[in-house]
Amino acid sequence: MHRREFIKTAGLGGLSFMFNNSASQPENKAFAETAKSSVKAKKGATIQDDKGWIIVCSTPNDLVNTLKANGYPVFQFQDIEEAVRKSPVGSGALLLSDGYPVNPIHIPASLVAEIERKRLRLYAEFTGSLPELKLGEMQESPWSRAVVASDFFGSELPKLRLMDLHDCRFLPVSLTADDDIITHLAYGRVAGFNTAVYGLPDPAYPLLFEIPERNLLMSTTKLSQFITSRYEPSEAWKTVWMRILNWVNPKVALGKFHFSATVRPSHPFDANLPDDHEETALRRGGKWFHTSRLLISPARDDQIQKIADVGIAPAPPIESVLGDGSHGIAEGYVSRIQLDGSQYQSIARRCDCTAESAMALAYSSKLFGKKEDNGVSKRLLDFLYFTSDARKREYADPKNGAYGLIAWGLNTEAWRIATYGDDEARVMLATLTASALLHEKRWLDPVMQCMLGDLRTTGRLGFREDRIDLGPLTSLGWRYFFDQSNTSFSPHYQSYLWACYLWGWHKTGFPLFQRRAENAIRMTMEAYPDRWEWTNGMQQERARMLLPLSWLVRVDDTPEHRSWLKRMATDLLALQDACGVIREEIGNLANGQCRPPQSNAAYGTAEAPLLQVNGDPVCDLLYTTNFAFLGLHEATTATGESFYSAAEERLAKFLCSIQVQSEKHPELNGGWYRAFDYHNWQYWASNSDAGWGVWSIESGWTQGWICAVLALRHMRTSLWNLLEWNQMGEGFNHWRNIMLPNDLLENS
Repeated sequence: MHRREFIKTAGLGGLSFMFNNSASQPENKAFAETAKSSVKAKKGATIQDDKGWIIVCSTPNDLVNTLKANGYPVFQFQDIEEAVRKSPVGSGALLLSDGYPVNPIHIPASLVAEIERKRLRLYAEFTGSLPELKLGEMQESPWSRAVVASDFFGSELPKLRLMDLHDCRFLPVSLTADDDIITHLAYGRVAGFNTAVYGLPDPAYPLLFEIPERNLLMSTTKLSQFITSRYEPSEAWKTVWMRILNWVNPKVALGKFHFSATVRPSHPFDANLPDDHEETALRRGGKWFHTSRLLISPARDDQIQKIADVGIAPAPPIESVLGDGSHGIAEGYVSRIQLDGSQYQSIARRCDCTAESAMALAYSSKLFGKKEDNGVSKRLLDFLYFTSDARKREYADPKNGAYGLIAWGLNTEAWRIATYGDDEARVMLATLTASALLHEKRWLDPVMQCMLGDLRTTGRLGFREDRIDLGPLTSLGWRYFFDQSNTSFSPHYQSYLWACYLWGWHKTGFPLFQRRAENAIRMTMEAYPDRWEWTNGMQQERARMLLPLSWLVRVDDTPEHRSWLKRMATDLLALQDACGVIREEIGNLANGQCRPPQSNAAYGTAEAPLLQVNGDPVCDLLYTTNFAFLGLHEATTATGESFYSAAEERLAKFLCSIQVQSEKHPELNGGWYRAFDYHNWQYWASNSDAGWGVWSIESGWTQGWICAVLALRHMRTSLWNLLEWNQMGEGFNHWRNIMLPNDLLENS
């Protein structure tokens, strides 16, 4: 995080459609053995092909279950020979994969003549016995997506519409330029939100194709696990399957095809939420830190050390021993979904996420009297400040320029050597919050050291370099950074440090906090918007500015400062929809650090926004919405103006509505995903961001701060007022004399 054209229409001309003999295929033996051990759903039933579908499969299947749940008869067979023999002339059948992703289906060659004689319409998936089509070895393409390549699905899924199949394995097939084969779904690396903006990718692999003269519809992968594997968007896959079913058997009037996604928003778009919806969301959000399986146990600590360089790992088993905070917490869930619908975790132990998770649990302890949350919160902060390497070695050496700072993260040296001002700011804010809630002072000295460490690596104009590593801090010393006159008009990296400095000035009266923060804020507002540098979008930069501008009104309430706050909020809220969502927007591409992919080949190769072009109906709960929620709350309490409170109310309702609901995946239940498509009311966007795409959950940035603001609303207070508990007096003067002695200040 700080961190072409394809097939027009292709075919094989006068293909003699021959299948491999099943007896010569070892995979088919496993298929046959499985079939013999299964029981037919409709044993001995008379096939009425105008009532339902003939389906061949042995194991539980999403398609079969969905059809039955919608009241359609399913004539299910375990063996394809029996299915063909009993199928009426001119009927249709679906051959669904039991062996995916290991064993492709192999159709006995002896059945080909009978299939053709009966003029059966056959859908077959993950079928490996098509030699004339030159089927290759099974492949994976992690950054590929499905693209509609024909008019097969009608206006609901027009050409170039995008869909996702998680953890997809497919059998590549070579097609020649001939009109006898039509590709309906292609598969490849492709950029765009809902539409392939640069056209079909190159290469693109046929995913679903039709051979009209043979009455065959073939899929090179398994499409029938669309619920279990959480194919997205779910409504699009509903359309896909309704069209396939209609193609197979047009005799059945397919009026409904309803199913519920295993991971979905808590409330529908137009729901009337219960009176206690915020408290319910807050309770669920706090519980998520335990059920997420991100808290690291001693046993998992050893495992993580061995695979630290990999960065991600499957979640531990649901029955595994949970951590208690004494070994930290993993960063979150990355946007990589497996065949069973579970997700990989980012196993990095980030210091900001650790503190922010502790903060959320401290709120839960305070509001709901949960002793377990009290203990986990304290142990997380003790791990961060006293057990881990986050403040040791160079960071603990008074002669080193890194003295007092807190490492970006743990596990690997690449994480430990870096410091980002915005991450350090949120470590401090979260720790101060937990201290106030838990009435615990033992982390205040490290916070004061960190605040002074950041201040003395902040330049004369009030800007800190976005990232400073241990190497320059060690070789150049802190005075190099303290005396430079650099600028960085990037609120993403800068603004939360300014908020800390304004709070530090309020608590200590130390004027350097005020001078550097207010000067940088003034310069940044004067540079807005043309000279602003944006990371994943302009909206997140606006959202990040709300907190320091609100706190600037707190410490120096002038008409000018109020006008700055109002201007920033007005521009941010110009894209707030009636449902409460705040839509994303990118700025001038020349000023963007993480731009949308500018070609199909660029998709998935770097950090990127969730949208492809302005107007895509998506919000970002990792970079924008979470911080806008905090900023609007602090603006409301600082000014008392309904302009801010009304927007905050709408946003709170929206966030409670889209909180993740999942019975099958308790590790996700109660979380908040990064992306939400509010037009279609589902978790969907461009998933190009390397790792932190649509279906990611950040334990600190997202979960921590959304829970925090819901808690502040429940307590009817502000973060500013809550932090009044923390006293910085004598302790601060002690550390200030060590880290910023008077003689150096006078000479600066």
